[in-house]
Amino acid sequence: MSDKIDISATIVLFNEDIKQVKRTIDSFLKVPLKKRLFLIDNSPSNILEKEFNDPEITYFFMNKNVGFGKGHNTILNRIKNVSDFHLILNPDVEFDGSVVSKMIKEIGKVENVAMIAPKVTFPNGEFQYTCRKYPTPLEMAFRRMNMFKKYVHKREYRGTDLTKPFYPDFIHGCFMLFRTVDFVRIGGFDERYFLYMEDVDICRKIDKMGKKKLYYPNVEINHSLRKGSSKNSRLFFVHLNSSIKYFKKWGI
Repeated sequence: MSDKIDISATIVLFNEDIKQVKRTIDSFLKVPLKKRLFLIDNSPSNILEKEFNDPEITYFFMNKNVGFGKGHNTILNRIKNVSDFHLILNPDVEFDGSVVSKMIKEIGKVENVAMIAPKVTFPNGEFQYTCRKYPTPLEMAFRRMNMFKKYVHKREYRGTDLTKPFYPDFIHGCFMLFRTVDFVRIGGFDERYFLYMEDVDICRKIDKMGKKKLYYPNVEINHSLRKGSSKNSRLFFVHLNSSIKYFKKWGI
């Protein structure tokens, strides 16, 4: 792929609900810009390939589960000097086609912003607190045990007016719109994390580059949010392992 496009996007798949993924893909295909969507399939088989036949979609079957970050990084060389913006999408989000255009317009107003993210709600309309201060081990333990909620809520900027744009420490990674040049410059996600903490880590990398992350609640998306590590013991240990790697890298 060498023709210039306005925006590229990636979705990493693993045994996904086809109906839900189709809703996410349909949302992106309604974006009124020149675009390319990359589907990175970490599933055991390529049965999803036949489901997505569109000239604006490129499908890659990885033949194994390479993880979230490595999956998204697969296309780094394909988008370098090709797309102006790159969107990291979860397979369980839905949004209006105008959302991306509005976010691109907003990020274009501020030179030192590398990434922008929208307001996020659950399917029932409930607000999701996607902006966080950088985590501490104590905070993560309290979240797991569902204790000291006042302290935990403070780490979610609940004392901030979340109806207005601002620059948080990090933003959860279900819908992250990057300037492609910045996403490529920082090398995408750190592939040492198999799953979890990649979004926190990449926000740290943006800081190190001297740029910012903008929370932009003037537009809204819907996110199902599966919370796998709180329901599955294996995923909990994956999350714990990623947390240890994160604190070893960035400190406590």
